[in-house]
Amino acid sequence: MISYKNEEKPVFSLDTLTNSENNSISDDIDADVLQNHQEFSLGNIVYVSLKESTTSEQSARMTAMDSASKNASEIIEKLTLIFNRTHQAVITKELIEIISSAAAL
Repeated sequence: MISYKNEEKPVFSLDTLTNSENNSISDDIDADVLQNHQEFSLGNIVYVSLKESTTSEQSARMTAMDSASKNASEIIEKLTLIFNRTHQAVITKELIEIISSAAAL
């Protein structure tokens, strides 16, 4: 069974990064570098989300195909059994007709 879990990914604006109290390194970093880092982080979050979505879709397709294959196998087994029974009934009927004809002579 496949389960899905939604996650919130934090996306920080440039102002949040520059004004953060926990980020004392940002004081020494050029604004362009910080802007590039923020854009890269956002792009990375989007890329990972798309990859996870594609992986999830592929997993769902594989599960569906596995289920379809199992169902097809069951149907083939049932039809083979019906065919064999019908074939055997025809053979038995022909044998009975042959034996009846021979007994009548």
